[in-house]
Amino acid sequence: MASGDENAERTNRVLRISQLDALELNKALEQLVWSQFTQCFHGFKPGLLARFEPEVKAFLWLFLWRFTIYSKNATVGQSVLNIQYQNDLSPNLSYQPPSRNQKLWYAVCTIGGKWLEERCYDLFRNRHIASFRKAKQCMNLVVGLLKLGGLINFLIFLQRGKFATLTERLLGIHSVFHKPQSVREVGFEYMNRELLWHGFAEFLIFLLPLINVQKLRAKLSSWCVPLTGAPGSNSTLATSGRQCSLCGEWPTMPHTVGCEHVFCYYCVKSSFLFDMSFTCPKCGTEVHSLQPLKSGIEMAEVSVP
Repeated sequence: MASGDENAERTNRVLRISQLDALELNKALEQLVWSQFTQCFHGFKPGLLARFEPEVKAFLWLFLWRFTIYSKNATVGQSVLNIQYQNDLSPNLSYQPPSRNQKLWYAVCTIGGKWLEERCYDLFRNRHIASFRKAKQCMNLVVGLLKLGGLINFLIFLQRGKFATLTERLLGIHSVFHKPQSVREVGFEYMNRELLWHGFAEFLIFLLPLINVQKLRAKLSSWCVPLTGAPGSNSTLATSGRQCSLCGEWPTMPHTVGCEHVFCYYCVKSSFLFDMSFTCPKCGTEVHSLQPLKSGIEMAEVSVP
């Protein structure tokens, strides 16, 4: 019987990542509510809310607390993740919601603590009197101790998976599932297929930029279409000079690369700058320098059929 209860507790235990996700969702909701609230005063005088900002924030968070933790025993983030608070101090083994005092102290520790820190910061910021300086030092010491306690509590939480915040540990409330979680059988065939295709796609994305497609195409074309004729002969230049070997159009500012083929200056120059090991796509001749078409070969002669 004890082993069955222990297995059930393990099955319904809330994961650490779920508890942390709930905290992040709560922070995101607070930021969203505050941004929407400040937009309502966009057309008013700038700095209208700056003087009473801690009080306004405390009122908004108190409003959220009233309709979340006080009435539903869970924050908004916990409700999304099917989590709620349970009274850990209760001797009953069944679910016991947090008591009214625990909920009130939760509001005092979270909402009241934030309001007190922001208000004291605004109060001591521009005061240089000795008494205020000592009070500021005491306030900083208390805040530092609370931060240290929160860090220690977080390390313990990572080890044991219970009480994600220092407030939860002090009040004796922890997260449990709102509805029992059933063990699901997961079919890994679909997941393996998706992982395989995603890995293959990422491999292609990494590999394709490393492949010089133009050079590979030139090499294949040189194998499939062997050329004859002596390089540099005037007759060959006249035959191949009717079109650029890269774009296939009439060559503009015709240049050669040391073989019998003619290129547009912009075509061959851009290809050479992109790939310093650029070769002629027709015959595979390596390009070392660009040479304008010899003046002895007129374009009129080249265009003669």
